[in-house]
Amino acid sequence: MLVDSHCHLDFPEFAPELDAVVERARAAGIGRMVTISTRVKKLPQVLAIAEKYPDIFCSVGTHPHNAHEELDIDAKALVALTRHPKIVALGEAGLDYHYDKSPRDAQAQGFRQHIAAARETGLPLVIHAREADADMARILTEETKQGAFPAVLHCFTAGRELAMTAIELGLYIGFTGIITFKNGQDLRDIAKDLPADRILVETDAPYLAPLPYRGKRNEPSYVVETARMLAATRGVTPDEIAQQTTENFFRLFAKVPRTLAVAA
Repeated sequence: MLVDSHCHLDFPEFAPELDAVVERARAAGIGRMVTISTRVKKLPQVLAIAEKYPDIFCSVGTHPHNAHEELDIDAKALVALTRHPKIVALGEAGLDYHYDKSPRDAQAQGFRQHIAAARETGLPLVIHAREADADMARILTEETKQGAFPAVLHCFTAGRELAMTAIELGLYIGFTGIITFKNGQDLRDIAKDLPADRILVETDAPYLAPLPYRGKRNEPSYVVETARMLAATRGVTPDEIAQQTTENFFRLFAKVPRTLAVAA
């Protein structure tokens, strides 16, 4: 079994054929999918998908692009929302200095609120980090000193220093189809050196389809290609990487049941 630990099934790209997308994922051996929130105010749409399919779960949170729009949603509010049985994570929240769609102080403020919620609930925080390595490392270090919290740096594209800082702080690293790209060697070099018990695979669908699907809409079934490349990079078999990343997923996303009450 493989797990797609990060996708966006509520995005309009999937609306015409969501049932078919889910069936293709199951046929490819994807046993769990986590569809990730980008706006708390749009949580009902995300939850509706998680509630429809027994093997799909979701998060609640505000993407850094939208941080300035939801500063009224504090840690207390986030904690209250996580009581829903299908909400198994917080985020995605973090820092994005590539697009700067939200003021950086708003991004940091929202990020710290999500960290506080993760610390209180014990649910993993899904972290978005793009071109903000120094500030990300600083905030993670500062916040960990106030109390550890579970988290994953999703769709990792940052430098080795941030990766190692995250590992030292007890975080996980999620890899997408980017590691299959021809220009992904630096990322593969980092992936090769990380502890086996701290790595996850994901799609970030509908974005970042791996080879040989690059340029197409991504979907959860394609996580197989990311796992295959991660296995080759680390010198293990695809079965071994599937077993390891799935075990890592259940350890981090501890609210997700290992056995489903209703057959998928």
